Amino acid sequence: MAVYSVQQKYLTDNYAVIRLQTNAEPLEIGQSFTLAGVDATFNGTYVVRALPQYYFTGVDLQGFFLYDNQLPISNQVLFAKTAANVEIVAATGTLTASITCTWITAAQIEDWLGIGTATAADTAFLTSCASAANAFCFRRRQENGYIDSATTVPSNDVSLGVIMYGAALYRQRGSISDFASFDGLGTGNTFGLSPMVKQLLGVDRPQVA
Repeated sequence: MAVYSVQQKYLTDNYAVIRLQTNAEPLEIGQSFTLAGVDATFNGTYVVRALPQYYFTGVDLQGFFLYDNQLPISNQVLFAKTAANVEIVAATGTLTASITCTWITAAQIEDWLGIGTATAADTAFLTSCASAANAFCFRRRQENGYIDSATTVPSNDVSLGVIMYGAALYRQRGSISDFASFDGLGTGNTFGLSPMVKQLLGVDRPQVA
């Protein structure tokens, strides 16, 4: 779940725009979100229709969004809202979005583990591992300064890192102590992320410049 602070608001031609204090990514078009603490008009649950980088001026006769290219405005979220026009003004409140990362699938973990004959119970657990690995690795990259799409994996190395972490979660089933080692020789225990997974995810440094 991501929570952003609202900085400005305006509404034109039954479309509202909220400007956030920080980058609106990783919000994506089609994603639902909730506004609270703004006002009676803007509060509610909506779907992202656009993430404009310029001042929104309305809709043309064909239904296309119009912008003033001379007035750049960052961190905006546009959504449908049937109400009277509101001039751009300062605002407070929060935008909350539940971001679901879908970088890898259970089948990819299954292939990496080499268990093509997984049972139904295995398949269900693999799905849980994939979901957990996606959420955890997405969050770790966010904490290290990356701004990623929740639906498109950034690169092949990140994809492999998430798969390997998901595989570690699967191998951990039934254990109460530490993760299975990625080293086939089994030399020592691995607590948390292995150095290889950190390297693949790009989280082996404190922050991205």
